[in-house]
Amino acid sequence: MKKIVSAFVGLTIATSASVTASRAADSDAEFFHSIEGSWAGPGEVVAGKYKGTKFTCTFAGTSEISQVGMTLDGNCRVGVFSQPMKATVSRGPSGFSGEFNDGSKGDGLDVVSGKVGADRMVFGLNRKQLNGAMMARLEDKNSMNITVSVKIQDDLIPVVGMKLKRTGDVPRDFAKK
Repeated sequence: MKKIVSAFVGLTIATSASVTASRAADSDAEFFHSIEGSWAGPGEVVAGKYKGTKFTCTFAGTSEISQVGMTLDGNCRVGVFSQPMKATVSRGPSGFSGEFNDGSKGDGLDVVSGKVGADRMVFGLNRKQLNGAMMARLEDKNSMNITVSVKIQDDLIPVVGMKLKRTGDVPRDFAKK
């Protein structure tokens, strides 16, 4: 369970940035561009064995130039323990894909699907028999809420929630909106 929670927290960062050369013509890239930069904030495990565990995370993202995608490095801290996090997400011809740390082949998770809207994105997650989803929603240009849920029978049950604040500058062309 601890690895799963750690993996979900890490995948949460996977949804925090991306860009392409044709931003204006691509709503997915435009949304990803709006969440580029440095973010930090608290989170909490809201269900399961580790319910009530609080943590803080910091993330810094870099965008892919050649595709709608990103790499995001950071860490999450629980007390004196810190866990490095690295995630990649990209949109290809068959949709979104990516991985957190080393993906489901190792101790991480795979991103297997995705959908982006005007102020939110939702990604399907998979690790062996575990399925779930991660949703990130921008409240405004400096605030983002992230929820990670697991599928139990036919229901998605929230297990991790985070409230992140931008800690750096807003990307120049997004700040004008």
